[in-house]
Amino acid sequence: MYSSLAKFIGFRYARSRKQNGFIRFISASSVVGIALGTCVLIWVLSVMNGFERELKQRLLSVIPHIEYTSVEASGIDDWQSLKTQIMQSSDEVEGVAPFITLGALIQNGAELKPVEIRGIDWQAELSVSSLSQYVTDDVQNAFRQQNGLLLGQGLANELSLEVGDWVEILVPQLDSGSRIKPPKLTRLPLIGVFQSNGQLDHLLGYVQLNQAAEMSGWQNGVQGVRLKVDDVFNAPRIARQIGFTLPVYVYIQDWTHQFGHIYHDIQLVRSVMYIVLTLVIAVACFNIVSTLVMAVNEKRGDIAIYKTMGMRNQQIVQIFVFQGILSGVTGTLIGSAVGVVGGLYLGNIFAFIEQLIGSKFLSGDIYFIDFLPTELVWSDVALTIGVALLLSIISTIYPAVKASKVEPAKVVGHFS
Repeated sequence: MYSSLAKFIGFRYARSRKQNGFIRFISASSVVGIALGTCVLIWVLSVMNGFERELKQRLLSVIPHIEYTSVEASGIDDWQSLKTQIMQSSDEVEGVAPFITLGALIQNGAELKPVEIRGIDWQAELSVSSLSQYVTDDVQNAFRQQNGLLLGQGLANELSLEVGDWVEILVPQLDSGSRIKPPKLTRLPLIGVFQSNGQLDHLLGYVQLNQAAEMSGWQNGVQGVRLKVDDVFNAPRIARQIGFTLPVYVYIQDWTHQFGHIYHDIQLVRSVMYIVLTLVIAVACFNIVSTLVMAVNEKRGDIAIYKTMGMRNQQIVQIFVFQGILSGVTGTLIGSAVGVVGGLYLGNIFAFIEQLIGSKFLSGDIYFIDFLPTELVWSDVALTIGVALLLSIISTIYPAVKASKVEPAKVVGHFS
């Protein structure tokens, strides 16, 4: 523990107004550098946590965790029996729902956009998807009661569509020889839109299962089944484990095939930014080394007097360690305070700036979300503070030890 005398002297040196101006500047630079590094690191980690949360709760709540598509052209005749077998085979599966997927072009006047149409059984879909969170109760009732199209808000805006408009859907057709036939035209009313605030709003449309079968020419059964699992990161293992035991031949696909790169990119950016900003803090801490080395040279006379009066080397070390730690603690506290406040409100600030300039930084047709998500994790804050303080302490060791090796006789001889 630090002696009271060492702390008192160290505090006086740190707050001394008679200190060399250049030393004060370097000391202030170290505080500012540590504060900036700590603050920005907390912000970056909060944003990365936010992206990871939105990937799990928004994107992966709509797209299938696991998808089994029939190899046979006849499809899966009795998907209910298949559902029962799947649910019994693994406790990790939370829901199973049928689907028919087809690529199409959707047209409104002269506007034409590609879309992925998914035929679903609404009641079964609720067990594997959170789609109901993004539509009103009226739209859900309309979808159950009539044949119509549920479209992403982004596509509806691009095609200038409103609820109640009739749209034309062009579905490509192949003959028995796999030759391209003229597309099949289907006219459907737009019964509602869903808005997930991301890329899916520009890609997807939903129709009833029987309507999708009619549009695609699917004769019997369904194209495949979708699964929801309790842990999305176990989806690849569960997909293989169950898929190899099914009584029908299926193509096995999980969410990582289409969107796995997003998760890996988030983790990569998180790691790279953590390393870079930790190095920024380390560079700022080197200013503490410079400050203390110059302070030791300036205070050689004081150190000689302390030693002559009987102060031990350990106490000399404590003086300059405490002086350096004050800079580190000050910068860390300021940076972490600003970082925590920013981490809590960065999304709102980002949205305000977008509203102010009238432009979006994250476009929903490019990124899987169109806003800046943040999630402050206190363990990240604690780790950041710990790293900053540790680097600050390490930075004080060399100058403090150097101060303890000052020899009073040589100092007195120098001034005599």
